[in-house]
Amino acid sequence: MVTSKETNTVHFSEKLRSYERFTKTCNVLIELLEKNSIKYDFLKATKDIWCRDYMPIQIEKGKFVQFRYEPSYLKDDLELQSDPKEVCKANNIKPQYSKINLDGGNVVNWSDRAIITDRVFDENPEYLSKNKLIAEIEKLLEVEIIVIPQIKSDMTGHADGMVRFVDRNTLLGNNREQEYKYWKNGITKILKEKRIEYIDIPFFDHKEKNYPDHAIGCYVNYLEVENLIVIPIFETEKNKDQEVYDKFKEIFPKKKIETINYNEIGFLGGLLNCTTWTIKD
Repeated sequence: MVTSKETNTVHFSEKLRSYERFTKTCNVLIELLEKNSIKYDFLKATKDIWCRDYMPIQIEKGKFVQFRYEPSYLKDDLELQSDPKEVCKANNIKPQYSKINLDGGNVVNWSDRAIITDRVFDENPEYLSKNKLIAEIEKLLEVEIIVIPQIKSDMTGHADGMVRFVDRNTLLGNNREQEYKYWKNGITKILKEKRIEYIDIPFFDHKEKNYPDHAIGCYVNYLEVENLIVIPIFETEKNKDQEVYDKFKEIFPKKKIETINYNEIGFLGGLLNCTTWTIKD
C-alpha cells in the first residue's frame, strides 16, 4: 500500500470550500499546502465535507480499491452519504470494487501492514467467519491486517482517531493511560504480539453541549503528505497544543510540522485525516 509519506496530492470535498461556515478554515489549510508546495484539488459529486471514508484506498500508483460505503452512523442521515461510484466516475477514478463495508478512516497503513478496528465485524454481519473477512481484506489491500479494539463511545469506530504509523514497527496514538481500560489492555496485547512500539500522544476531554460527538482534543487525526504533517490544534483552556507540537517535532525531526485551528470541523466529529484524501499521483 502507498504510505502517507509517499503521497503527494491532497483532495478535499468541494463542499469544504462551498459551505460558508468552513471557507475560512479551508483557505487557511490551502495556504499551508501552497506554502509547502503541495498539490491539491477538490472532489466533485460529494454530499458532505468529509472524503476519507468513501474514497478508495491506494495500493500503488494508479491502483485503487473501493470498499462499500454504508456506515451504520449514517443510517438516519442518508442525504449525507456520498455514493463512491458516482464520486469516482465524476473524478475519473477507476478502482477495483469490493462488497465489503469498510470506511477509509478505519484503515491506517504502512506499506505492508494496516490497522483497522473491530468495527469492521459489526459493519459486515453477513461474514460469519471473522478470519475469512480479514483474509479477503488482506488479499484486496495486499497487506497484513492488524485488528485493534474500537472505542465504543466513538460513533465511527475508526482507527484514524486513535493510532498512526511512524514506521513499520512504531505507532503513535492516544495516551493509553488516558484511554478506557478495555482499550488500553487490548492495544497493549496486540502491540506485544506484533512487536510494535507505541508512542503515547496526549489528548484531552472537552465538553461541548451542542456537539456531543465532537473530536476536539484529538491530535492523532492529522494530515500527512510528502514531507509535511499538519496537526490540528484547538486553543481551548485545556489544550495540549504546544506539548503535542513539541512531541511531533521530536518524533519527526526531518519533517515540516504545521498547525491549524480545526475547531469548526472538529465540532462535527472529524478532523484533518477525515476531510482529506491523499494519493500518490
